[in-house]
Amino acid sequence: MNSASGTDGGPTLKIRPTLQRTRSPLASPAHQIRVLDALDLVDADFPVRAAGAMGAPLRASGIDVLQLNLGRKCNQTCVHCHVDAGPDRKEDMSREIADLCLAALAKTEIPTVDITGGAPEMSSQFEYLVRGARALGRHVMDRCNLSILLTKPYAHLVDFLAEHQVEVVASLPHYRGQNTDRQRGDGVFDASIEALQRLNAAGYGRDPELRLVLVTNPVGSFLPAGQASLEGEWKREMKRLHGVDFDALYAITNMPISRYLEWLEAGGRTEAYLQKLVDAFNPASVPGVMCRGTLSVGWDGRLFDCDFNQMLDLEVDARAPRHIQDFALESLGDREIVVGRHCFGCTAGAGSSCGGATT
Repeated sequence: MNSASGTDGGPTLKIRPTLQRTRSPLASPAHQIRVLDALDLVDADFPVRAAGAMGAPLRASGIDVLQLNLGRKCNQTCVHCHVDAGPDRKEDMSREIADLCLAALAKTEIPTVDITGGAPEMSSQFEYLVRGARALGRHVMDRCNLSILLTKPYAHLVDFLAEHQVEVVASLPHYRGQNTDRQRGDGVFDASIEALQRLNAAGYGRDPELRLVLVTNPVGSFLPAGQASLEGEWKREMKRLHGVDFDALYAITNMPISRYLEWLEAGGRTEAYLQKLVDAFNPASVPGVMCRGTLSVGWDGRLFDCDFNQMLDLEVDARAPRHIQDFALESLGDREIVVGRHCFGCTAGAGSSCGGATT
């Protein structure tokens, strides 16, 4: 692993190269799909199984969340990252695309704007979009990796987020350091705890108006434990070990794409992990999958059913608009969802979405 310089005034973190940087074949979304489709799996026709659960092909049920992926720049390079984000990535949403997103919001009553990345805070449009969405009266979520809040260019964001009552949804694989650093890079855990303590000091996790959610995903090739039981354990241990309070815990299944797929492939675990997801398919989870109520907007304005499809370059169904400049609520809110074998990651066990378990 390489070492970040820390010259921005933040923590010095050990970082890995991205798939793009190493020119891995898995940097190609098409190659990732070929790897998954070539696996010799049993009962792994997702469209058939989803339609069986719903009584019809999977379709959107409206748009409750407009999820904006602002780019792939990040100060970390986590092993499980489905975005292949990192310090060497340059993708960043433009002001033109940001304005189109706000214009789409203004024409609708979509209640929630979910801002993600990369580290979305590193985007040139992050604060502009937060202000714009809040001015329209929308609830805004920031999917934060925590350590970014300690770096000098972004240290003011704790106060900025609190001022605009932005919900912080923060990734933390485990409440103990070794498991977190193993997945996210050396030094990430200590930085994450310090950032959480700063958020607490600003009222997050303590003031009802400042919601703080932690997101955990397994450190390994297995499904997450029950979200409700994990939340109780995490609240107790985070308070006991670190003095940290938070409102809720989301448990998310690792998606077998991008750098997590690279990790599976390196250990010869891909087929076993995918079959585990297929075998754990839960029909009751299908109605609550996030793609049914979410529209994902890429940094370049293209439209996707979810952030995972975005990383696999699977745009929304061709019968619906495919760019934010052509946004049309009626057709996008009733679109047929584009699916593949990776979708078993959202329907295994208790289900998994950007909001945690679905059942």
